[in-house]
Amino acid sequence: MKDIYESPLNSRYSSKEMKYIFSPDFKFRTWRRLWIALAESEKELGLDITDEQIAELKAHADDINYEVAEEREKKVRHDVMSHVYAYGVQCPTAKGIIHLGATSCYVGDNTDVIIMTEALKLTRKKLVNLINSLSKFALEYKDLPCLAYTHYQPAQPTTLGKRASLWLNDLVLDMELLEFQISRMKLLGSKGTTGTQASFVELFDGDDEKIKALDKKIAEKMGFERCYAVSGQTYSRKVDYNVLSVLSSIAQSAYKFSNDLRLLQHEKEVEEPFEKNQIGSSAMAYKRNPMRSERIGSLARYVIADAINPAITASTQWFERTLDDSANKRISVPEAFLATDAILELYINVVSGLVVYPKMIEKHLLAELPFMATENIMMAAVKKGGDRQELHEKIRVHSMDAGKVVKVEGKENDLIDRIAADPAFGMTKEEILAHMKPENFVGRAPKQVEEFVENEVKPIIERYKDELGISVEINV
Repeated sequence: MKDIYESPLNSRYSSKEMKYIFSPDFKFRTWRRLWIALAESEKELGLDITDEQIAELKAHADDINYEVAEEREKKVRHDVMSHVYAYGVQCPTAKGIIHLGATSCYVGDNTDVIIMTEALKLTRKKLVNLINSLSKFALEYKDLPCLAYTHYQPAQPTTLGKRASLWLNDLVLDMELLEFQISRMKLLGSKGTTGTQASFVELFDGDDEKIKALDKKIAEKMGFERCYAVSGQTYSRKVDYNVLSVLSSIAQSAYKFSNDLRLLQHEKEVEEPFEKNQIGSSAMAYKRNPMRSERIGSLARYVIADAINPAITASTQWFERTLDDSANKRISVPEAFLATDAILELYINVVSGLVVYPKMIEKHLLAELPFMATENIMMAAVKKGGDRQELHEKIRVHSMDAGKVVKVEGKENDLIDRIAADPAFGMTKEEILAHMKPENFVGRAPKQVEEFVENEVKPIIERYKDELGISVEINV
């Protein structure tokens, strides 16, 4: 519908898989799975619940009668009770035991944890595919010397692959955080209205072991190892903050990559993919704007800023439960995931189609290399009998003069010609150029890339090899 606002994260950027995880259908199907798990567990622990009732609940686990729930909610203004009612309409035999002993957060909070866990796993799948693609790029260009920068000023050379390994290292750090967060996800369980499990004390006649077993059984049926030991009515909202902190970290890494690539594209050294019919500018037909990298940065900025929402929510909760978290959670958590999903798809797309221009890289490196080679040249001249202090001063003067030629006159760097013409060095131009092979100035960069990929990246790729091979589609 064109006359109603829709979030661009939904209509333009995020994938179908991530959008489904946060869809109403996934949520309400999960509610029913939780009600089934609760009833099954209560039956197994001795409550008067029949196989027929369980079977009836399972028979209608997925064919949700949304119209009944929506009509009921208009009357009672309570989403959970509306769906309890709608489920009961379909399951008249089981109607009386649906949601037995539970409070709304039993389905609400447990579902939120399940949704976030599934979304984290999808994020992990895309992150490992990105890591795999970027590691291949790093290895392919591990030996290609390029100009490195500190303070965005020319510095000692590196290789393009080594630079890519820095982007890759950020993603490896993100993967460690992501894996840790997935490993610590727990369900709320069945804690009751203030977290005391008082309703279950009543149901199970004060049997502590059965009450504790209830949480364990529900967790296992929902695919989790454990529930939080203590809670108010809700799980701690710090969980939401911890989850979004991981997404913020991924966004930070992507933002850094996108900025670097935009700078490299300005230098005409490396460019993001540009399709045959793509238009860079409505006015300047010759332009190739790095729009995908810019979009990565734009969305990343949103995720980083969004992560403050659960931080504030967690810190402002009152005692065992307030409802000022709900409206914020409904927006901040899904949109952080949708935006991160879009970022990762863009990142994968860009890396898979990076265009490298070795001649431009070489040109920029050679323009600065004479300055960087001066120490090697000076040492060679000393071996020929030159005075180190005298040569140092001469190189300083020649370097300043050559710098003026470049900056003031706009001409090529003539430092090598100046040194070759100075008899104090006793070296021909050919001898000087022999000391200026770019590969002699990159240190251990190629070996660092090989060792990093072999020791730290490949284990991640091997761990999730069954999740490799996804394809991404950029819609706009």
